[in-house]
Amino acid sequence: MSQPNWPTPCIRERMEFTALPGIAPFLDPLAIAIVGGGTVAAVVLRTPLRDLARGIGALRTLPRRRFGADPLIAQIAALTRIARRHGLIALDRSVIEDPDVAAAVAASVDGASPADVAALLLHLRTRRSERHRAAFDMWAAAADAAPALGMIGTLVGLVQMFTAMRDPATIGAAMAVALLTTLYGAALANLVALPIAARLKRNARHEAQERARYEGPLVSLAGIEPSVRSELRGRAA
Repeated sequence: MSQPNWPTPCIRERMEFTALPGIAPFLDPLAIAIVGGGTVAAVVLRTPLRDLARGIGALRTLPRRRFGADPLIAQIAALTRIARRHGLIALDRSVIEDPDVAAAVAASVDGASPADVAALLLHLRTRRSERHRAAFDMWAAAADAAPALGMIGTLVGLVQMFTAMRDPATIGAAMAVALLTTLYGAALANLVALPIAARLKRNARHEAQERARYEGPLVSLAGIEPSVRSELRGRAA
């Protein structure tokens, strides 16, 4: 049985990917470098380093269970009962793992009014929303850049093909680059970057809705101390 007339790059790939004969025709190192490397370069150039780190670090949150406010609401209720008995000063050494709740409780202990605590929670919510937005915006930028880099790779492959029309052995490799870069760009955008951006955005929206549930109890907690003081003054009188 005669062997097919493989172009030189295809012969190398065929030898390297003999364990995956069905995938080997779709693997081209130059096309991968153009689309993958170009997408990474485009994202790095248009994204601040801090946001870039947040976007990559956000990948760790995808396998985790989505945020739920029920444990925090139960803890705030317990803290409220303690504050009503002994005053807010009794919460000074409370162990609170969530940083936003801990900051609001600390402000209440320091004498902040309910309006001040509400403003603090709004500030913390805004900062958290900006961090989440930076993370999924980075992946949305990758989804925007990947198809464009695929088209650039297609043009590169066409130029290689037209400049090598006299050498049939190189036409196949150039045509593979032209076609596979478009395939890689579409796959990278729609199968990797966009799903990650969508999941991060959905998780951020869910977390914002959950965190809004405990803002009312925290604001109420800040208003306990004046009533306790008024009761003590009444007893003293």
